[in-house]
Amino acid sequence: MKYILIDCDPGHDDALAILTAVAQKSAITILGVTTIGGNQTLEKVTKNAKNVLSFIQSDIPLAMGQEGPLVKMLEPSDEAHGDSGMDGPLFDGLDYPVVSNNAVDFMYETIKSSPHKVTIVGLGPLTNIALLLKVYPEIHSKIDCISLMGGGISHGNTTSLAEFNIYVDPEAAHIVFNSGIEIIMSGLDVTEKAEILVSEIDALKNKGRVSHLAYELLHFYNESGKQFGFINSPIHDLCAIAYLVNANMFNGTKYYVNVDTSDGISRGLTFADKRRKSEGLAKTLVLEDVDRETFAQLLIESLEILDKKII
Repeated sequence: MKYILIDCDPGHDDALAILTAVAQKSAITILGVTTIGGNQTLEKVTKNAKNVLSFIQSDIPLAMGQEGPLVKMLEPSDEAHGDSGMDGPLFDGLDYPVVSNNAVDFMYETIKSSPHKVTIVGLGPLTNIALLLKVYPEIHSKIDCISLMGGGISHGNTTSLAEFNIYVDPEAAHIVFNSGIEIIMSGLDVTEKAEILVSEIDALKNKGRVSHLAYELLHFYNESGKQFGFINSPIHDLCAIAYLVNANMFNGTKYYVNVDTSDGISRGLTFADKRRKSEGLAKTLVLEDVDRETFAQLLIESLEILDKKII
């Protein structure tokens, strides 16, 4: 059993990752969800998190985090996810309680009080997580690992070298990757292979309420993805949850990974040191391949589980 905190900036793929984690109760217990300004403003991504949790009638604690990066101003992008940060579905407007406006303190108190080691799942910029590690270094020993979606060893998507989540706050990412905590990195190397086919998206339309919500999310996301050259839809953030449910669907290699925090053309680059002398520093499992069919089936089956509960 993994006891997890999900730090996110919903986001279509964040929402699907949350839904899957909620459904997989035999593998995962969610201790809380925290939000971070990234894909859109903190206000918008928190509203999106509220909508998803309210839709599935959840009671998972939700806390708001940092509005933007450690050093620079947040520059939200609506290219992939739309103006709301999660365009597509229409929600019923029901509110959802926020238990804290300080996600860092919320994470600290949750981890400190947990009788189990906690896994942190980072689905957005790593600002909240970096602050937790710097402000409360004594908590490191109670963190099992950090499973994050971010970076890319071979290429980027915001620039040719940098992936969005890392590019938004490379200073925070540098802190996390150099924390000494074990990291599972779902970067673009693997997430762009973790596709949901158009036929699989269409099949969700006439199923239960949660599957239909996923259809609405994925229909918009698939149309949006065409501008980036995708035919099917990579569900990037879901990889960070899917690994915790079934690590056997992935292959990867352990490296020492660091982050470029310069203001040059390589800002936000995640680079793996593949030299033998760095092997002792290797704390990051870089996921490189995924069994696409098993990945897609995990999502589909998780939605079906929730369909039976949400009538």
